[in-house]
Amino acid sequence: MAITAPATRPANPRFSSGPCAKIPTFDLNKLASAPLGRSHRAAPGKAKLLAAIETTREVLGVPADYRIGIVPASDTGAFEMAMWSLLGERPAEMVAWESFGAGWVTDVVKQLKIEATVHEADYGQIVDMATLNYDNDVCFTWNGTTSGVRMPNGDAIPADRAGLTLCDATSAAFAQDLPWDKLDVTTFSWQKVLGGEAAHGMLILSPRAVERLESYTPAWPLPKIFRLTKGGKLNEGIFKGETINTPSMLCVEDYLLALDWAKSVGGLKGLIARADANAQAIFDFCEANDWIANLAEDPATRSNTSVCLKFTDDRITDGAAFAKAVAKRLADEGVALDIGAYRDAPAGLRIWCGGTVETADIEAMLPWLTWAFEAEINT
Repeated sequence: MAITAPATRPANPRFSSGPCAKIPTFDLNKLASAPLGRSHRAAPGKAKLLAAIETTREVLGVPADYRIGIVPASDTGAFEMAMWSLLGERPAEMVAWESFGAGWVTDVVKQLKIEATVHEADYGQIVDMATLNYDNDVCFTWNGTTSGVRMPNGDAIPADRAGLTLCDATSAAFAQDLPWDKLDVTTFSWQKVLGGEAAHGMLILSPRAVERLESYTPAWPLPKIFRLTKGGKLNEGIFKGETINTPSMLCVEDYLLALDWAKSVGGLKGLIARADANAQAIFDFCEANDWIANLAEDPATRSNTSVCLKFTDDRITDGAAFAKAVAKRLADEGVALDIGAYRDAPAGLRIWCGGTVETADIEAMLPWLTWAFEAEINT
């Protein structure tokens, strides 16, 4: 049976969950003021790096007494720097409901060999954060990039906790409201919600985290790129733009451009509203079609950035092959790129809905999803 292709195509078919779509107004010419060929330690470079830090603070609403640093190796580098530098003073509570959280469990249990209690939930579900012991240090992801499940809020985290909370917020920052008073360490990368370039991580420390750094020395050696203290005191330079290793000033310029765009669309509230509208278009689509559903089981925990979907039609005999075939059809048509589920996740699709994506492009893509499904199910 011939199936008619939709008439309208997305203006931007980029729905990858990282690196994510650039800001809608992106133009390479707008990066012309990047101090290329200059030392990042020279005055112009340091000024750009400090501007990136302080504009991040402004847009995200990070408290004035929290430190923000630009560190190596994207969100992975930032979170591992935090774990290697801060953990070990007390037992840990390791929380995982998707692949990246599971990776942090491996680091703590098998590499650092810290006494730890592991709390896990299947893809599409979330751990009950109220069951954790917050006298221990707690490591968790706020938004499961590979599962499409997020924390609904931070209410379960007590204000009078004795341990530290370490939060991987890489696909939540700039799209979800993070309760800074409940987070002692927060990490993310530029390549997610603001569509920045890869390899640079952001590390945000509360005063409690700084106190731990200055009062506790881990039992294991720390490589240079993990060292946040010098002579028993916090290396304040890191949090003023004096990076540990050499950053790309072109990427810094790109991040600054994205931050300016974020302010132009209403700052954090505007970015959240854009992501919510994008995700809602997909949620409504799932409600209207009985062959596809959200992987996140509870509507309260559904991500508004990395929306993960599963096919539910009984005629599908090989879920992984079917999902890959649908994603390939959409990519071949140039209407949806890079929307296959993460390699460790259940078979399905993953559509990025962060604020740099236009709702009109989501709405134009969804009829093509129907077209690809019908074409594949009738093959």
